[in-house]
Amino acid sequence: MCGLSGEIRFDDGRPDIAAVERMTDRLAPRGPDGRGLWSQGPVALGHRRLKIIGLSESGAQPMADPQGRVVGVFNGCVYNYRELREELRALGHHFLSDSDTEVVLKGYQEWGTACVDRFYGMFAFAIVEQDTGRLILARDRLGIKPLYLTQTPERLRFASSLPALLAGGGVDTSLDPVALHQYFSWHATVVAPRTVLNGVRKLPPATVRVIEPDGTHRDHVYWQPEYTRRPEHAGMSAEDWTDAVLEALRTAVRRRMVADVPVGVLLSGGLDSSLIVALLAEEGQRDLATFSVGFDAEGDEEGDEFRYSDLVARHFDTDHHQLMVPSDRVSRALDGAVAAMSEPMMSHDVVAFHLLSEQVAKEVKVVQSGQGADEVFAGYDWYPAMAGVPRPRAAQAYIDAYFDRSHAGLARILEPGFLPDHDVSAEFVRAHMATPGAETALDADLRLDTHVLMVDDPVKRVDNMTMDWGLEARVPFLDHELVELAAACPPELKLADGGKGVLKAAGRKVLPREVVDRPKGYFPVPAIKHMAGPVLERVREALTAPEARSRGVLRQEYVAELLAEPNAHRTHRGANTLWQVALLEIWLQTHGIH
Repeated sequence: MCGLSGEIRFDDGRPDIAAVERMTDRLAPRGPDGRGLWSQGPVALGHRRLKIIGLSESGAQPMADPQGRVVGVFNGCVYNYRELREELRALGHHFLSDSDTEVVLKGYQEWGTACVDRFYGMFAFAIVEQDTGRLILARDRLGIKPLYLTQTPERLRFASSLPALLAGGGVDTSLDPVALHQYFSWHATVVAPRTVLNGVRKLPPATVRVIEPDGTHRDHVYWQPEYTRRPEHAGMSAEDWTDAVLEALRTAVRRRMVADVPVGVLLSGGLDSSLIVALLAEEGQRDLATFSVGFDAEGDEEGDEFRYSDLVARHFDTDHHQLMVPSDRVSRALDGAVAAMSEPMMSHDVVAFHLLSEQVAKEVKVVQSGQGADEVFAGYDWYPAMAGVPRPRAAQAYIDAYFDRSHAGLARILEPGFLPDHDVSAEFVRAHMATPGAETALDADLRLDTHVLMVDDPVKRVDNMTMDWGLEARVPFLDHELVELAAACPPELKLADGGKGVLKAAGRKVLPREVVDRPKGYFPVPAIKHMAGPVLERVREALTAPEARSRGVLRQEYVAELLAEPNAHRTHRGANTLWQVALLEIWLQTHGIH
């Protein structure tokens, strides 16, 4: 919901209003329903609105609170805003709108930066204290809503997307070698606060940053679950855990029904999205709009799982919409998806989400999505290998299982000037894995995947692709209370039954067996996985463009090797290496970075 932007000056100057307007206008797809600007002293704020809650103009932003002398912009949704509004009313606050934005402002006035502990939802916000000149930036616990920053000694700018910051101008667009190393090591993930651009950073998840008028700041990380067994769960049986997980998921789905517009579901036909449909049906949702996407097969690779999504749609009598995308449309849609990316994302399903979101946005403004369940409940095929690893060996086992390639392998791709002198990606993993608070190697792995990598791969992907069409995606598997419960769940219950065992057991209580016990599916886009035709031509065009050669990032002999055999080179986890290399270059060119 929405997009925000702003600038604060540290040099006694006035903010560049024109730059804030350009950033705000670049966010128009995220908020097609309204536009607002505010400026006073050294600060300016911009906002684009997607009307989901409090549809009247009294919910417009930037929103000023006359009593509290605060002004703010907000992106996301606080699902418990109604309960918080009643609590704040009892404390003497008066409300002029039905919006959750006003609850955020009043909550900050009442509780200060500790307000985030009370917000259940996904959010990024900026609040200005008019009396002190202080700026407060915050991001939700799982980083579902983005917040990008670019800073010089004179000023700080911030926005809901990286392309919006570029539209403001004055950004250092040189490439960050550490971020490039992470991109090629971790399946295109670049860990906060870095991005591939030296001049752009992102506020980490679960962080509140307080910025003083002189530019100094302090950060507070307000949430991090312990991946250990808790005393209060002692004696719980597998059945008890199943019931607890199902009830927590019910609560998570129910919370995400809060809206003043209809809420649909992205239905792949897998366990996760099917569970959401089942629980919405339990809540009495009728004529629920569900949406599935499929692609032409290429070689032996199937491009759709419609038989499962159709089964779920029939079982729960949903208003089902099916989108079949021919391969030639994938190539035509590629550039639009890349333009919507705040950072390069190589996963095949990026284009799928973008195409699906375009169609879904014609029907509804809000959907629930099953994203995040595999990381939270150990659904991927590399997790069982971690179960028997001694805790001190967790980092190396993770690197062996997950990394796309070694540091030496990366030296074949990058020119020396862009290759760090040591394995910075492995260094990060070792530091994270050594942090206390994870009982087993698998606990440490799930903590890393859920709180670091997931934020900057699947979660970012869903936000970018849906919001480019003014569609808000809500992710109940990333409800923070559900994540806390899953973190405490014994690893063997999560690994049971081929992965996500406790979630499958919950699914059997509410879903047809054939949906729960089916083979695990993915979201394939065969035209990209098996590089051919127009997609291959687009890749070749990007990698042989003059700007690609003059950039001097990629070793040209390696690029030639990839182009000679487009489908012969695979990462450690089986992705097409040519696609990973080309996507970076396509993204840079699309966003005008030379």
